[in-house]
Amino acid sequence: MAVEVTPALACGASVTDHVHLFVSAPPKFSPAEIVRLFKGIPSRRLKKEFESLRRQYWGKNATLWAEGYDVGTAGHVSAETIKRYIEESQKKSFQGLRYQNNCATFSSMKLIAQVKLLPTPEQANALRQTIEQANAACQFVSDTAWETKTFRQYDLHHRCYQAVREQFGLSAQVTVRAIAKVADAYKLDRKRKRAFKPTGSIAYDDRILSWRLHDNTVSIWTIAGRQRIPFACGERQFELLQTRQGESDLGLCNGMFFLSATCEVEEPEPIDIEGALGVDLGVTNIAVDSDGQVHSASHINNVRHRHRRLRRKLQAKGTRSAKRKLKRLSGKERRFAKDTNHRISKKLVAKAKDTNRAIALEDLQGIRSRVTVRRSQRATLHSWAFYQLRSFVTYKAKQAGIPVVLVDPRNTSRTCPACGHIDKANRPNQSTFSCVVCGFAGFADHIAAVNISRRAVVNPPIVAHHEAKANQSLELRQSAVTSHLL
Repeated sequence: MAVEVTPALACGASVTDHVHLFVSAPPKFSPAEIVRLFKGIPSRRLKKEFESLRRQYWGKNATLWAEGYDVGTAGHVSAETIKRYIEESQKKSFQGLRYQNNCATFSSMKLIAQVKLLPTPEQANALRQTIEQANAACQFVSDTAWETKTFRQYDLHHRCYQAVREQFGLSAQVTVRAIAKVADAYKLDRKRKRAFKPTGSIAYDDRILSWRLHDNTVSIWTIAGRQRIPFACGERQFELLQTRQGESDLGLCNGMFFLSATCEVEEPEPIDIEGALGVDLGVTNIAVDSDGQVHSASHINNVRHRHRRLRRKLQAKGTRSAKRKLKRLSGKERRFAKDTNHRISKKLVAKAKDTNRAIALEDLQGIRSRVTVRRSQRATLHSWAFYQLRSFVTYKAKQAGIPVVLVDPRNTSRTCPACGHIDKANRPNQSTFSCVVCGFAGFADHIAAVNISRRAVVNPPIVAHHEAKANQSLELRQSAVTSHLL
């Protein structure tokens, strides 16, 4: 965007959460004056020229400009010097920074690396006390926010900071993080009071937590002072920690302490695709792709039914040993389903990458509220982890540079791929498809996956909505039956 002033924007380096601006200006302009100049651009003008910023920066409580900024002066700087700075930044902290046409862009994705802390009994006690005190402080701040109807972090900080420091014995930065946690909790809505569990996770930043990757230890602040604690993690997690940025969360689960660190991973360039791999999601079959490969849900359903019966028996028994057994079983079924979704998503992404295809999925958001089932099927429907599988496929595909397209699932299993006829009678039962017009028949989930792949619009042309919809319908009706359906 051009600014009608003497200082001119020479180059910009856009990162995920901030922007580097290289400004050309005469010596009479001080850095503070230049900053005020750019931050003084009216929001109305920004909204007009940057339409894409509306949703991201102009929410109910969002603001575009942050208060803080860093300024550096270097006298006369050539274009080559700027380019060299960006290239060096790419090798260091700004992984994924690309220099194109005198401008840099940053393309990355955030992943979580979880490590297990290995504290001594004394250190474990200090960590537990720190978590409990921090959450007690969060509850105190939440009570104050609710009573005074003060929900902004700035206002809460001025109202509660000193009291939290004196009452709970927390350090300055832990107090700031606790206030921020409460403010974030009230951002969703302010209709009900927020409560915090005594052992809920707490956030640490680089002021109160430092990582020593060369000897697999962390230096973390606790009620008992700084503690040097070793940690254990896998090779994949250790690789992610090399790009760690931002906060880390300390959590307590089953008597074990974990640190979850946010890591920025470079996102590869999208591959050149040739068509789409359609995937039909279901309860009987977790996923069926348009090539005919079936990922059955029978083993997951068997595990769910077995655990459901066992939980029912143990809960009815009610003895102390039964409660201990229930505690050991807690989360086992969920972890098994999560592992299965990871395996299926890896296979789907690998197949799409090997065949240079995008992945087309159904957009099933809100399906549980739209679908009515019998009472005996409610547990099966509500334990269906389709969104988890979709999220796994999405981030794995993003790492591989594969586009993921969401399509409307309406009538995908009732549409004939040969003649395009749509009828509920095309599905005589759950697993069979038989067109009442042309007689085409096949496995219902496979045919649905083929229809999904055809609905996926990859790199759509710029046409009117009704024209695109008409062309899509015409193409669906005129398309011939492919060989892999036979």
